[in-house]
Amino acid sequence: MNIVYNGQNDPRAFKDVLGQVIPALAAEDENIIYLDADLMSCIGTKKWADGNPTRGINCGISEANMIGVAAGLAASGFKPIVHTFGPFASRRAFDQVFLSAGYAGNDITVIGTDPGVCAAFNGGTHMPFEDVALYRTLPTATILDITDANMLISVLKQCKDRPGVKYIRVGRKNAAKVFADGEETPIGKAIPLREGKDAVIFAAGIMVHEAMQAAEQLLSQGISAAVVNIFTIKPLDTETVLRYAKAAGRAVVAENHNKIGGLYSAVCEALAKEGVARVDYVAVEDEYGEVGPQDYLQKRFGLTAAHIVEKVKGLL
Repeated sequence: MNIVYNGQNDPRAFKDVLGQVIPALAAEDENIIYLDADLMSCIGTKKWADGNPTRGINCGISEANMIGVAAGLAASGFKPIVHTFGPFASRRAFDQVFLSAGYAGNDITVIGTDPGVCAAFNGGTHMPFEDVALYRTLPTATILDITDANMLISVLKQCKDRPGVKYIRVGRKNAAKVFADGEETPIGKAIPLREGKDAVIFAAGIMVHEAMQAAEQLLSQGISAAVVNIFTIKPLDTETVLRYAKAAGRAVVAENHNKIGGLYSAVCEALAKEGVARVDYVAVEDEYGEVGPQDYLQKRFGLTAAHIVEKVKGLL
């Protein structure tokens, strides 16, 4: 896999990618219907939807109903893609996702934008630290925490025909570029980004950039740390997790999420039977979000490269 990470942001914002790829997929597949909860302007789909009112539908600020509509469309043979902010795609509409989509066997793709501290100035009410924990309880669900623009393109293409409930958590702003243009990131596979022998850092979403920065800082101190991108939180690539944890004996999990029920929990569950590594985490503690710029919030909730470095050194 072609890794091009150099610490620089991709000029394409996630919202611009969504605004381009969703209409493109709909043009290719007449069964795709896009639904939104009055946030089309936030991800650049409004102009297209206005011109294609039977393919792009604004359900208004009624997220639970939107999921019900999506489930009905799926039952009728369509491939619905729905979008709203992360907290509304998870805790507000979870019963409908669970029953109308998951339990009823209706295949839908749910995009939850601005997860965790990415919600920034929208504040604690819009800051989902619990969305992954909720979706992990949904049988057979697929949970994806997006790293960069190229991964988002690849994942969207795969999700439209993937069975079951798919939950994509992704920011709206720019993020560090990790993968080369056109690179495919297969759902269900963890992706090693750099090798190391002293420890391994498992990371997802915006924390992949922090993990890569941390690995560089650790190397300058004589500590060799591998970095593995676990963008598919469910189903977890247990084989890769075990292989890297066994090789290093020490693992730190970095996620933009509450430590309870998220990636840290998933990795610990995978390692528990084997007992192969000491594990620590960089994640949100048991608390609510707050208002502020993202860089402040990452420091406030301990989601930085410096915090990863501290945890790795603590395990050593």
